[in-house]
Amino acid sequence: MLAAPRRPRLAVLLSGSGRTLQNLIDRVADGRAHATIAGVGSDRDDAFGLQRALENGIEARTVKDASATWAWIEELDVDLVVLAGYLKLLPIVPEFAGRVLNIHPSLLPRHGGKGMHGDRVHQAVLAAGDKESGCTVHLCDDRYDEGRVLLQARVPVRTDDTATTLAARVFAAECEAYPAGIALRWRELSGA
Repeated sequence: MLAAPRRPRLAVLLSGSGRTLQNLIDRVADGRAHATIAGVGSDRDDAFGLQRALENGIEARTVKDASATWAWIEELDVDLVVLAGYLKLLPIVPEFAGRVLNIHPSLLPRHGGKGMHGDRVHQAVLAAGDKESGCTVHLCDDRYDEGRVLLQARVPVRTDDTATTLAARVFAAECEAYPAGIALRWRELSGA
């Protein structure tokens, strides 16, 4: 009998409420995501996502700069770093090249780059008259939203959409796509 493949250990970085973190926590807990969340870091002391982590028994820490962030990640001994609404550009150290993932609420390369997050993205999609939107799981490099795309999930843009209604459908797609993207990258790295 073959042993089950090892679950990847994740460090999650966020800047805000932690909705994406909560999705990952819930999916790990109910078995839909095969991973372990080793720790949650934020560049902001007031990020509600830190509280979500603590409430779920996960180490949480404020890490203000890149060197502190990478030192903490090394302490955690993780396989992948998952950005979950992390708004700072994180220079990728060589040891983690190809091991840092992000999810963006549009079909990159459209509507990405510095300052393009949250409702700004959805407003840009609507202003451009795009017929579809969605989300992109990608590898991170040293530029905003330019790393290799792992997968995309598409949602239609409706004629009566607002940024809020479009955001809700895109987030529902993100809830499925991010765990799938993490699993895909772990399979690529581990050969499983």
